[in-house]
Amino acid sequence: MSAPVAALDRVSKAFGETRALTNVSYEASRGSVVALLGPNGAGKTTSLSLLLGLRRPDTGSATLFGADPRRPQARRRLGATPQEMAFPLTLRVREIVQLVRAHFERPRAVADVLAQFGLEGLEDRQTGGLSGGERRRLAVALAFVGDPDLVVLDEPTSGLDVDSRRATWAAIRSYASEGGTVLLTTHHLEEAETLASEVVAIDRGAVVARGSVAEIRARAGLGVVRFRSEPLPAEIAEGAVDENGITTIYTKTPTETVRRLIHAEARLEELEVAPLSLEDALRRVGTE
Repeated sequence: MSAPVAALDRVSKAFGETRALTNVSYEASRGSVVALLGPNGAGKTTSLSLLLGLRRPDTGSATLFGADPRRPQARRRLGATPQEMAFPLTLRVREIVQLVRAHFERPRAVADVLAQFGLEGLEDRQTGGLSGGERRRLAVALAFVGDPDLVVLDEPTSGLDVDSRRATWAAIRSYASEGGTVLLTTHHLEEAETLASEVVAIDRGAVVARGSVAEIRARAGLGVVRFRSEPLPAEIAEGAVDENGITTIYTKTPTETVRRLIHAEARLEELEVAPLSLEDALRRVGTE
C-alpha cells in the first residue's frame, strides 16, 4: 500500500497548561475526502496546523507526502484555505489568483478557476469591494488554482449561501474524482455526509469516532422510525420520543418495529424509515 498523503500518528500538542490534542491519529489517502468534525475548540484547526507545518507536535509525528511538513519541498504539492483569510484591499481578484498560481509548476488557467467558484466577472474587482461570500469563494479557489495533490480546507463553506456551498461541494467532488485528496473541517453535518469518504470526530483534543458515514452508523447500531400518530399503545410507546406531534423511535430493527406498529393498529401518517443521522450516530458512538 502507498503511504498516506497526510497523516498524524499519536500526536499530542499543548499550549502552556492547555492541552489541545492528546494522542490523535488520522490520515488521508489519495483520492479521499476526510472531514474533521467537532465543536469549536475541539482541536481540529490545531491538527491541521501540524499537517501544514505551521506548528510542531510535542509528541508523535506529522507527515505530508511522507515527509516533515516543515520542509518546503513537502508543501509544494499542497493547496490550503485557512479559517480566516485577509487580502490586500487594493489588489484585484485576477492579480491575487495570478500571484498564487505563480508558485506552482502546473497551475490551472485563471479563467477556469474563477468560473468554477462563481467569480466570473469579478476579475478586475478590488478585493476591498467584494462581499463576504465572494471573498470566501476566492479564498477557497486559491487552494485549487495550483492543481495540487492535496487540498486542506478549514471551514471552506463558512458564510456561503446555499448555491455557493453546493458549487463548492461540486468542485471538491470533481477534484477528488480525479485523484486529488481533500482534508477539511466543517460544522455542517450535511457537508460531511455529502462529501466525506471518512469522518474523524474530535472532541476535547481526542478522536472519539472515525470511519465512513456508513461505518459510524453501523457502530451506533440503530435506525429511525418516524411518523405522525395518535397516542401509541403502551407496548410500543416505551422509548419513543414525541415532539410536536411527531413520534420518533430509535431501533436496531426498523422493519420489525414497523410490523409491531401495524399489528398494534397505530396510525402511521407520514411514515419515514431511515438510517440514523450522522449527528445522532456520532453522539451515540462518542459515548461508547
